[in-house]
Amino acid sequence: MAIRTILRYPDKRLRVKAEPVSVINDEVRRLCDDMAETMYAAPGVGLAAPQIGVAKRVFVIDIADADHPSELRTFINPEIVAREGETVWEEGCLSFPGIHEEVERAAKVTVRAQGLDGATFELVAEGLLAIAVQHEYDHLDGALMVDHVSLLKRRMIDREMRKRALADARV
Repeated sequence: MAIRTILRYPDKRLRVKAEPVSVINDEVRRLCDDMAETMYAAPGVGLAAPQIGVAKRVFVIDIADADHPSELRTFINPEIVAREGETVWEEGCLSFPGIHEEVERAAKVTVRAQGLDGATFELVAEGLLAIAVQHEYDHLDGALMVDHVSLLKRRMIDREMRKRALADARV
C-alpha cells in the first residue's frame, strides 16, 4: 500500500470522465488499498480514483468516526439507481483543502456497484453516507463540489485555489 498524491483544483485531470473497470484484478485491488490509505492519511471520508490521477470508476468511503471501527466501503463501477428527497449538507473535498460549502443533494440514494470480489451489491444510503456517495460519484463524471454552488462562490473558490496553486508552484 502507498499514499498517493491527491490532485488539487484547478488540476484539469479532476474534470476527466472516468472509464469503467473491465476486470477486478490485483492491480485494481492495490489501487483501492492505496486509495484507502491515502484517504485515511489526508484525512477524509471519501476518495475517488480521479482525485489521484487515475481515470477509473472507483471510489472508497469510510464515514466512521476515528474512535469507532472502520466502515470502509469500496465501490467499483458504481451507478446511482435512485434518488429521494433533498437535503443541504456542508461539504468539504480533499481536492479543495480548507474549503467547505453548503451543497444541495438527494437525502437518500440507492447505489449499485461491484466490490473487491467482483460481486455486484446494492446499498441504500442516507445521511453522511448518501452525501459521500453522491460527492465521490460526481468525481467519476468530472463534476466537482464547486459545480453545486452559486456562480459567485464558485468564482471566489476558483480564485482562492488558483492563488494557492501558484504559491505551491513557487515553493
